[in-house]
Parts: sequence; C-alpha cells; structure tokens
Amino acid sequence: MAHRYYWTFRHLKKIVLTTINAKWIHPSLALRLLKANLGSLEDSCQIIEFALRQPLAEKLQPLLTCSPCILGFSVSIWNHTATIELLKELNKEWEKEQEQKKPIIVLGGPEVSHLPQDAEIFEYADHVIRGEGEIAFKLLCEDILNGRLNSDKFITADNVDLSEIKSAYHLYTDEAGFQETLSKKLIYVEASRGCVFNCEFCLSAVKTKNLNKLSTDLRGFSQINNVKNEEIREFPLEPFLKDMDILIQRGVKTFKFLDRSINTNPKRTIQIINFFLNKIEKTSVFSVPPCPRVNSSPNIVVHFEMVPSIFPPDLCEALTRFPPGTLRLEIGIQTLNSEVAKRIGRFCNPEKELENLRFLREKTNAIIHADLIAGLPGEDLLSFGKGFDELWQTVSVPAAEHHRIEIQLGILKLLPGAPINRHNEEFGMSYNPLPPYEVLETSAMNTQDIQRIKNFARFWEMIINRGLIKLKSGEPVFEKFMALSDELYSKFGRNWGIDKNELLEAVISCKVFI
Repeated sequence: MAHRYYWTFRHLKKIVLTTINAKWIHPSLALRLLKANLGSLEDSCQIIEFALRQPLAEKLQPLLTCSPCILGFSVSIWNHTATIELLKELNKEWEKEQEQKKPIIVLGGPEVSHLPQDAEIFEYADHVIRGEGEIAFKLLCEDILNGRLNSDKFITADNVDLSEIKSAYHLYTDEAGFQETLSKKLIYVEASRGCVFNCEFCLSAVKTKNLNKLSTDLRGFSQINNVKNEEIREFPLEPFLKDMDILIQRGVKTFKFLDRSINTNPKRTIQIINFFLNKIEKTSVFSVPPCPRVNSSPNIVVHFEMVPSIFPPDLCEALTRFPPGTLRLEIGIQTLNSEVAKRIGRFCNPEKELENLRFLREKTNAIIHADLIAGLPGEDLLSFGKGFDELWQTVSVPAAEHHRIEIQLGILKLLPGAPINRHNEEFGMSYNPLPPYEVLETSAMNTQDIQRIKNFARFWEMIINRGLIKLKSGEPVFEKFMALSDELYSKFGRNWGIDKNELLEAVISCKVFI
C-alpha cells in the first residue's frame, strides 16, 4: 500500500470530494468545510456533486475523467445505497483500465460514523473517518500525499474547535456557465453544533446529557436563556454574520440552518434573527414564494429547526416581525404521549408545546413544519392518532391559510449507533436492515399498522400539505383521513407516481370529507 501511495500521488496529487445530494438545489456544506480546511492542499482539491435522481452514468464519468489520487465520499442515510452503487461501478471501471490507478477511497459523514465494521460499504473504502472530519481529513491527506503509510482503516475524529476551523461559505459558487444559480439553491449554514437533548432515536443521544429536569416558564425553559453546555458548540457569531452578509450580497436567497436546536440559546438566536430581519427589510417585495420548498421570489427566506418548548417572550416577539414568506420553522413534536417521550429520553411538555405552536400560528407569519414520528416503542395506533388530532386541531387554520402549516409524518428509523435499539426486546421492535432502517413492526403496532401510516403520510403530503384539498379547521381528522388513504391505496395500488388530477378525482369520489 505504501508503494502505491508513492507512485500514484507523486504523479497526480489530486483530491476529489464528492457526494450525492438529495436534489440539485441542495449543495453540500460538509464537502466545502473539508476543502476549506485542507490548508496548503486546498488548491489541489476539487468538489464534484451529484443529485440522487441523476443517472448513474452521469455520476460515474466525471469521477473517472478527473483521475483523483484521493476520492472522498460524504455518506448520509439517504445516499447510502446510491453511494454503494456508484462505488461498485467505479471499481469495475478501475479494474478494466489497467493504466488508470485506483484512488484511495475515504468515506465520511453521519451514516458511516456508527455503522458496524462489516457493513458492505466499507468493502470499497481504504479509510473511514468517524466523526467531524475537518482536521482528520486534512491530516490523512497529508500523510497519503507525502507517502506516509496510514494503516488505520477506521479513524475516530474528535469534535473540532469551531473557533479554529476555516469558514467554507466562499466555496458556494455559481456553476460554470450559469449565472445566478446561487439564488436558486437552498444554502445550508450552521451557527452551532450539538444538542442539549438526548432523544434516543437521534445520534445526539450518544453523547448528550439529560437536561430534562430544567424548570419551565410560560413559554419554555426559565433557566435556558443562555445555555452553556458542553454538547452545544457555537461558531463565533461576528464572523458568522459577516459570512451571511457576503452570501446575501452574492445573491443567496434561501438559508437553511443545520443547527438542531438553535433556540436553546434564545439571546444569540435573536441576534441572528435581527441580522436577517434587517436584510429582509431592505427588500422591496414581501410575498409568499410560489414554491413552498424553493425561494423563487426576491425575498430572503430563513429556515430554522427549533425546539418546541423554548419560546421565551423576547424570542416570540422577534419571530412576529418576519414578513409573510420569509420564515420557515421546523418544529419537532415527534410525540404528544408523555409516557412514550419519557421512555426514549425526550423532554415532553405537550401542553406547552401546543401552546407555543398556537402562538406561532396566530401571531407570526411563519410557514410551519410540525413533525410526528410513528412507531415509537410502546405507542399504538390509537395513541398516535390522538396525538395527530391534537396537533391538527392546534395548527389548523381557516382553509385559505392552510399553506402555512404542514404536518409531516415520519416512520421511526434505527440510525446506526442510536440507543433507541435498547427497547428492541421489550417492545418487540423490528427494523429493516437496509437504509433508511425504518421500523417494520412493534408490540404496539403490527406491520399492517405501520404500512397504513406510511400510506397515510404519503397521501397527506400529496393532498393536504400540497393544498390539493382544504379541510375544515379544528375537527379531528385522523380516522377519516386514514379511511381515505386506505381507499386510495386500494384504488391505485401505490402511493407514488399518481397524476394530481386523477388523485383529486379519486378523493372527491371517496366522499370521506364531502
């Protein structure tokens, strides 16, 4: 291996970072952070990104053409299978082309950080970086390119000091030959890393400490106005906001924060909000973007993920100042069953969470995505339906405003390394071993129940979230919509690829909501 390192890299000395993004509009921040922190090797690094639905041949050829010495893949739960497919085809081509040397393959990202060492994807890797890779990847590249043998296939990387790593936002660029592509993309940014909570279905639970005993006030935690916790690390605020200013000047419109719980430090969050409000106020048109997922209006749109229990009055006031169409909030309710929440280590105060959602619905212009998870240990269909109806009755508004509220139903996933698996035996949890590792059945929900909820979730997205029909606000809908989704699945035999007009005609003919 050492000899191969020397021969290949002496002649080429090239690093390529790649990933398969969900869509073209979702460029990877992770790849840019790796490149920005390569030091003297940054100029020798190239980023090549693909989209999930892109044909395999279009992914294969660019990587073969550039003949890299080091080829790094960022792997997530959603591109895991597609990455294996690409690696298999690359290996076939490298085996056929005797003159083209196979590069050193380095894998990183959340998906590979906790997979067992015998996972199929590792068959194609020379090195796997587990954890935050900004420093570890640089050191590995330096060793490889200088002919120093690194015999460790699995490299455990410590959390980086966020004040020491270089910003990567300058590496978001318009594509060659196309102007203003930045304005059409959703740009990921992060002001902090980590989470103070320990929900067992999330990888944050691997390291976080339980802070569920913090006392609460009218709209959140009374002692959390400036959380200082070893699990929350913050990027220096002034340089971060300067980077955001530059991105805005360069035409970026849609900002999605990767922070898992940005409002655990409300004072800092308000500073970030005030920065964006100041920029938004300088735009001339305030209107809801025509597409709910991409900002195609002249406005700036900011997307935050926020903890549902932490909305102190000053944060609430700041959120009320966003004009229509400029603020999106992802609120992870997950479950309104307090017993189930306690079982999985999740702080839960249903009354407070619903009160805060009601405030956001009534007093702000935010477009709200409220998340629920089906299949949690011990929660049956009746409990899940009750929680859904409570959430619907809280967030539903007159039909003309339904576009502002989306309830998103997810199926529990067993993320590699997440401690939710400790409940497997007691609650009869069975999961699909393949990504995205969704639960197949539990002692409280059989396979048929899970499948019905999956159909429900898909039809709810197509019919309600996308505004195909309007439902009356304030009425329980779970049982009725479950009956509708059962009929629709029986009629079409699938929950995807259905023409919108055919779907609408079928909904009307079912007469469930007529």
